[in-house]
Amino acid sequence: MPAVTASNGAGRRHPAPPDLSREQEFWDSGAAVVAGLDEVGRGAWAGPLVVVAAALRADGPHGPFAGAVRDSKQLRADQRERLFDLIAAGCESWALGSADAAECDELGMSAAQRLAARRALDRLAVLPDALLLDGRWDFVSVTPGAPAGGGFGGPVRTVVGGDARCVSLAAASILAKVWRDGHMVQQAARYPAYDFDRNKGYPCPRHRAALAAWGPSAIHRRSWAFMEHLPCGAPGEGAATQPRLPERR
Repeated sequence: MPAVTASNGAGRRHPAPPDLSREQEFWDSGAAVVAGLDEVGRGAWAGPLVVVAAALRADGPHGPFAGAVRDSKQLRADQRERLFDLIAAGCESWALGSADAAECDELGMSAAQRLAARRALDRLAVLPDALLLDGRWDFVSVTPGAPAGGGFGGPVRTVVGGDARCVSLAAASILAKVWRDGHMVQQAARYPAYDFDRNKGYPCPRHRAALAAWGPSAIHRRSWAFMEHLPCGAPGEGAATQPRLPERR
């Protein structure tokens, strides 16, 4: 069923804001804590793939942000930044996991996303009873042949367009986007040729031109096919490192 839309009184219609209906279904079935997981950075050429888990309790203090969150792509950077602390304070717990560029190259993007999600869940201060995931793909459940503890054993629901439909997923998308954007701005000081403060590691003409001129930096993902035709080594290139993660909350 398509999302309900609302008119602004001028004839234009906008998607309904995220709500707690899917979280409430889990709470009604006995789950105490429900976490939404969303990723950011999957399509970037540089920087980490980031997954955030935002855990909510039915009677938790999420009311102040529940009506304000949206899919992070629908908000300006200043709006996301204003919401960040409000969301962090209102979650029962939230945590971030990442896979760096070298891990994305070594594992492939799907396995790297599973790894980042596992790291996020392992860092949560509370164990969620159920999970909501944005999209169609379940990247957290236990899979055949996976090592013990390598996946989530509880109920999982995937929601297409979930970061625009579910409060926990919208919250996770904002936390992930703000953290990763800030991280890439920091990387711009180390690698000024690539305009990371503007493009955040994503494809754009200036980013491609910098790669053609200087080759990949230490935080570029070299498994992209076009990287094979670029110069090797950039000034000041060093070993890729795992981004510093925020403290568990």
